[in-house]
Parts: sequence; C-alpha cells; structure tokens
Amino acid sequence: MQPLPHSRSVKGCINATHEFNRKGIEFEERNLTIPAVADEAKARYGVRVAPITVVGEQFFYGTFEQQRPELEPLFA
Repeated sequence: MQPLPHSRSVKGCINATHEFNRKGIEFEERNLTIPAVADEAKARYGVRVAPITVVGEQFFYGTFEQQRPELEPLFA
C-alpha cells in the first residue's frame, strides 16, 4: 500500500489506522501536520485533508467512513 497521509488527532485517521491494523493491511503513515508532508499531499492529490488513502494509482479522501465503501472491495 502507498502512504496514508494523516493526522493523529483526526478521527478518520485513527479509524483508518485501526481498521488497516485489524485487517493486517500494511501501510505507511505520513503526518499532514508537517508542512512539507502537507505540501506534498497537495501537489500529488490536490488536497491537504486527512486522511488520504492511496492504493496503487487511486487515492481517496474524506472521512474514513466515506472512503470505506470504495476501499473495502480493494482489500477483499
């Protein structure tokens, strides 16, 4: 899996991290509270919101609950 830009204080990030760990999905976290990481997210994905979940060439943003329907088939 690609990086998961996040913020530890955002509920959607906490939920995503918990769910990926529970399912044994490997991921890399990147902290969007670090300006260089936020700038990279904006350049690559057009947003600085957290979480951003990247799977291959696809990316998803919004709350984890909003992302879940699109992510679940990718990890089935």
